[in-house]
Amino acid sequence: MKLIGTVPFSEVLEVYRGDHPVDRAHVSNTNQDGEDVLHMADELLGTWHRVLLSRDEVLGIVLPWHLSEGGGRELVPRSGRTVGEAAELVRSGGAEMSAANPICSEKLALFGERPLTPVYLSTRPVPHSDYSDLEVRTGLIHLDGLHRTVAWALYGRLAPDERTEAFVAGAPDNAPAG
Repeated sequence: MKLIGTVPFSEVLEVYRGDHPVDRAHVSNTNQDGEDVLHMADELLGTWHRVLLSRDEVLGIVLPWHLSEGGGRELVPRSGRTVGEAAELVRSGGAEMSAANPICSEKLALFGERPLTPVYLSTRPVPHSDYSDLEVRTGLIHLDGLHRTVAWALYGRLAPDERTEAFVAGAPDNAPAG
């Protein structure tokens, strides 16, 4: 992880709202939910950093519980799963996974083609029921970008020599200044 610098929460919200408007027309728009967890992370941790993540770091992001947009098969159990593990589950589930989770599958296809945008993380789980049973309690914990990061892993969008921009609530461990 390469640390770009500390940023105020107002900048985090400005970037988030620019990329994820609450009124954007797409299937199952959860942008307000995303903004809500950003506020939770800010209240919990209070400091934000802009960072660049390697491919392996993105694949290692811990995702909270996700029932695939109300689908029939859980993408992430309550104990959590990494981006890489979730992508492998989707890949190995094939057409059956897609049929059981049509909205989630549609989002993955959509974000597999869209430009890469920053993801939002915290160094600890936020106080929300989707995070309460996570086995991992520190590290890079997802706040917003689940479908984007899983889609990037599925569609080969995470090049080994490129970095992905992220905003992290809390103090990222071992992040050299850039």
